[in-house]
Amino acid sequence: MVFLSLLSREQGFQFLCRCRRGFNYQQTFSLVNVKLKWVKDRALDTLVAGQTDLKATCLLTSIISSAPLCCLPIYHLTPHRRQLCLPHDLKLSTFIRRYPTIFQESHILDSGGTRVPCFQLTPEASNIHKEEFQILQQNQMDLIQRLCKLLMLTKDRILPLQTIDQLKWDLGLPYDYCNTLIPNHPDLFSSVRLPDDRIGLKLQMWDDTLAVSQLQKNAAFQQKEEDVKSGCLAFPIRFTRGFGLKRKCMEWLEEWQSLPYTSPYSDASHLDPRTDVSEKRIVGVFHELLHLTIQKKTERKNVSNLRKSLSLPQKFTKVFERHPAIFYISMKCDTQTVVLREAYDGQQLLQKHPLVDIRERYASLMSRGLLDRSRGLYKKNTTASLEDSLEVVQGNEPRQDDSC
Repeated sequence: MVFLSLLSREQGFQFLCRCRRGFNYQQTFSLVNVKLKWVKDRALDTLVAGQTDLKATCLLTSIISSAPLCCLPIYHLTPHRRQLCLPHDLKLSTFIRRYPTIFQESHILDSGGTRVPCFQLTPEASNIHKEEFQILQQNQMDLIQRLCKLLMLTKDRILPLQTIDQLKWDLGLPYDYCNTLIPNHPDLFSSVRLPDDRIGLKLQMWDDTLAVSQLQKNAAFQQKEEDVKSGCLAFPIRFTRGFGLKRKCMEWLEEWQSLPYTSPYSDASHLDPRTDVSEKRIVGVFHELLHLTIQKKTERKNVSNLRKSLSLPQKFTKVFERHPAIFYISMKCDTQTVVLREAYDGQQLLQKHPLVDIRERYASLMSRGLLDRSRGLYKKNTTASLEDSLEVVQGNEPRQDDSC
């Protein structure tokens, strides 16, 4: 069912009826110049803001847990700082100490006898990480299919590893997927050297069973039979409360929804980029891309370098602004996050991947740690830290017990 939060019930019914009419899509070579205003969505903004630091925290838990002794000195964590996307003026050790319910600090002595902070997971965080590992194992084929579908969206079934790295958190891939996931499927993936000398990941074969978009899968219960047969599928839409849609814009949206739907997995080279039909295909690509993410959202910068790979025209991300009923752009956390509106009811994700529950548990634990720390429950005890410090011999990792 198409969501029409802005319209009254009667208006919504008329809107749907008009959307279902046949539409002559052989348009002139012009993209209709319609601009829809951005209206703040407090629920989705709260959702995005509430996950501040979550990505960096989860990556750190994975990095620490992958260490042989499940405990790493700060100088072994610093090389990972770039992928954590922390503010430049924030020390990594300061960030880690914000969450004492996640990270437990001790000290080691380096070869020169200097005390160096060393971090491991708290027992509670370690238990969550173990459950996360089990979920990754149980859902390995689901994650593989997400990665396959991402590559199938591209022109040559190839993406630079750097681009996939930017999306791996959103796709639910393990942080070290190149070492733990890809090598297990040599029949599906291969490494290639790109013309710019970067390393890319290539999908070895096309899978027709995967080349079905989420909109097409949902067509049986979201679209009318005649629209499915004609291929004029409409996107579910939902406006922010208080969004005022002018009549001109409403008429354009009705006609635009009635245009033919081009699958993001099909060749679209025949479409003129200056038409609304082409724009609907671009919307379809991002609609599918966001459906591939486990939380139906990603930072705008993560898709900004996909233009050539996805065969998209210049300024392709403008569709986010032109279709605020399909996508919401949150400006929270000093970045732009694109959220798929249909996937949420307020702040609640309608269909949760098992990994989302794990992330919510991490977020809850982080919030509790911040609160307890503000109450002074985690004040440093220098004497205790010295007594519990681990000695390190030059060239060796710190000693630690086997439970991690």
